[in-house]
Amino acid sequence: MEEFMLLIRNEIDHQASWQPEKVGRFLKDCEVYVNKLKKNGNLIAAQPLVREGSMIYRVEKAWKEKPFNEDKEVIVGYYHILAKDINDAISIAKGNPEFEYGMTARIEVRPVKTKEAATGFVYPETTNQI
Repeated sequence: MEEFMLLIRNEIDHQASWQPEKVGRFLKDCEVYVNKLKKNGNLIAAQPLVREGSMIYRVEKAWKEKPFNEDKEVIVGYYHILAKDINDAISIAKGNPEFEYGMTARIEVRPVKTKEAATGFVYPETTNQI
């Protein structure tokens, strides 16, 4: 099995107009999705992300900081998963509840680099499996 990150992107305010019942259904469907990934041995970690934060960067020798959510779209959460290959990871991503509750969700499916080819350095494994 290979490691992949599913980076969940959505409009920053995509839930603003939702009624509380819809939010509740969405959260329950997310729980079902997480439990299915756990049961199938695919889940390493998963967390929603708060929509506020800071973007830091360096210009010459000075640090700069700005709110990262100035754009319309933000990463609202992630899933760190195990899958047979990229196609399997894409299939897993397609089952995410974000797609059932709106038309603005997008998911980046990215392989995780576990070893540097040039140096042979192996990155530490995640020890806190769910």
